[in-house]
Amino acid sequence: MKKRYTVKKYNPQGNISEEKIAELKEILNLSPSSINSQPWNFTFVNNHSKVRNQLAEASYWNKDKILESSHLIVFQVLKNSDDFEKQIDGVLPEGSVNYYKNFVKPKGEEGIKYWMKHQVYLSLGVLLSACAAMGIDSTPMEGIEPGQYDDILKNEKYETLFAVALGQKDEADANQPELNPKIRLKAENVIIEA
Repeated sequence: MKKRYTVKKYNPQGNISEEKIAELKEILNLSPSSINSQPWNFTFVNNHSKVRNQLAEASYWNKDKILESSHLIVFQVLKNSDDFEKQIDGVLPEGSVNYYKNFVKPKGEEGIKYWMKHQVYLSLGVLLSACAAMGIDSTPMEGIEPGQYDDILKNEKYETLFAVALGQKDEADANQPELNPKIRLKAENVIIEA
């Protein structure tokens, strides 16, 4: 984690092997979620994909990162609770379904969507940690236009939350910890023992 950082500039020739991409797909598929809910979809876009340029155009200041990276992963969440309930019906154990029915569902559609989005963010943490362990550089990005991503990807049951660019940093990237040291709160201010 001392070496992991948010890449601002990628080496356009730095490609991630298909073996590592396959490993990341498996890792995301195994990501934890509350009650094993898995209300997500992960769309992998490689640097040869026709939609890559379209997604880059819908990514504000992140356009170059998407165009120069090896891969982009778009993280999406189910749009509505009906689809989620169909997904878990007969799949999750009774106790998990009861937790959902008694503690999440009473919060209404907005509360359910809020809860489902949190599950997708858990998978982001898993991905970023895996990338760091595998020596893959990454950039998590909320600076995108989710609605335009949805229009481009045409995944009717899901909506976009954020994306992550993957690749190999450009050696001149000024955001590297060696050039731009990490700033974190002091450990004693955020790690408490009770």
